[in-house]
Amino acid sequence: MTDIMGMMGKLQDMQAKMADVQAEIATIAADGVAGGGLVNVTVGAKGELRALKIDPALFKEEDVEILQDLITAAHADALSRATAIMEEKMREVTAGLPIPPGMKLPF
Repeated sequence: MTDIMGMMGKLQDMQAKMADVQAEIATIAADGVAGGGLVNVTVGAKGELRALKIDPALFKEEDVEILQDLITAAHADALSRATAIMEEKMREVTAGLPIPPGMKLPF
């Protein structure tokens, strides 16, 4: 019975920490770069595009397809970085708890 009570206490602590981490996650911004710095994007931890900067040298009609590919690559780079930051924050919160591997948090 004491194991269950101990587990309940840990879960309540984790719930409080999760709320703090979710608030912190909302403030995370990760930058992605493509084309040697010609295209830069900033995304939030949940993948929302917050900023886009394009070097004016790319604005030539024949380069539109390249520009589109660079924007896509920069966004993917930033999203990958934001996801890594979010996963690390969640590992810090759940450290020591018996959570099955691969279980995504928050639920």
